[in-house]
Order: sequence, then C-alpha cells, then structure tokens
Amino acid sequence: MPGTRNSGLLALGGIALAAVLAVLGHLEVSDDLNPWSLTVSDFAVSDRGGVIDTAMAVLAAATVVLLPALRRAGAGRLAGTLLVAWSAGLLAAAVVPTNEPGLPMDTAAYLHRYASVVAFLALPVAGWLLARPLGGRAAGSLRGLALTSLLLAAVMVWSAYPGDRLLIGLAERVLILAEVAVLAVVAATLAGRRVGGVAVPRDWGHRQLAEVAREVTPARGA
Repeated sequence: MPGTRNSGLLALGGIALAAVLAVLGHLEVSDDLNPWSLTVSDFAVSDRGGVIDTAMAVLAAATVVLLPALRRAGAGRLAGTLLVAWSAGLLAAAVVPTNEPGLPMDTAAYLHRYASVVAFLALPVAGWLLARPLGGRAAGSLRGLALTSLLLAAVMVWSAYPGDRLLIGLAERVLILAEVAVLAVVAATLAGRRVGGVAVPRDWGHRQLAEVAREVTPARGA
C-alpha cells in the first residue's frame, strides 16, 4: 500500500534526522564531558532543550508514524503497545532532565532514569514480536538486534550498579545504536513493501503456486 510505504519512508527520514541531531549534540558540548564514562542524558542535561532532547522527540515521533502501517502489516496489539511505551519513555526522558553529573539524584532524575529503562526494554521486545509479521530477511535481523539490545541493556545495568559506571557511556551508546537499528529495519521493511503500487503479502507467492498446482494436478481416480 502507498500509505504503508510512505509511513516507512517518513520514519526512515525521522530516524536519520534524529541521528544527525544526536551527533551534533555531542559535538556542541564542553570538552570536559567524556562520552565513554557519561551517558547521553549527562550530555543532554548540559544543554537543556537542545539538539539531543530534540533528537529523542524526533525518534519518538518517527516510531508513532509506523504504528498504523504496522497494524496493516499484521502486527499484534502487544507489539504496538510496546512501541508506544518506547515512544512515551523517550519523550519523558527528553522533557524531564536527569541530574548534573556528580550531583545526587532527585525525583526528576529518578523519573528520567526509569522512563529510559522502560524505553530501552520495550523496543527490543517489540522488535522480536514484529519479526514474524514482517517476515523475510527482516525477521532474522530483528531477532538478532533484539537479543543484542537486551544483552547490551544487561551490560549497562551491570555498569550502573556493581560495575561502578565502568564505560557506561560506551555501553549506552552501543545499546542506542542497536535499538535504533531495530527501528530502521522495521521502517525499511515497510518502505519496501510495494509491488506495482500494491502491498504484497509475504505468502502471496506460495498461495499462487498452490492454486496452480491444484488446477494442473489430475483428480484422483481420473
């Protein structure tokens, strides 16, 4: 369907814009901030309402754009709910700042942290659930990226607590790359779902072959 393809293309554009903004946000901050030991939120809080916060909002919007197309593609309600949770978590983290690096956490910082946790966990599970309805090569990519994301999330949790924040910034950025890749695969798959302007179901070819076989196979006892 043209609508499905357009949704995928629009989401891909949003994902690309968010990536550019996030890179710019890292280039504009103070040289005293270390990306290997500080999280993206630590960078964002130094420039409240800046390009990193904007990137998070754009990424959330790009996800929402995909929801109607995914419903048409056969995605289940749980996958859609998880994508909404990811988007809401991103928006909450963008709006509610964490604390400045080195300062004790306040209520806003805890809200920011747990909104981020919800987002980071919801997206890979949604990606795993979307593997089946999207099918094809996207299925393997989504399952691989989902498992990678969950593993990286576990590494980040280890770094945040028993690991004394060892390379937490690096772990988070690799996690973000994996999760954005989940979204990109979903969007690219939807963007490519058009043959002659018409969406084609994954099993269309198999159904056609089965119908031809029934037509050409002699009836039993003939």
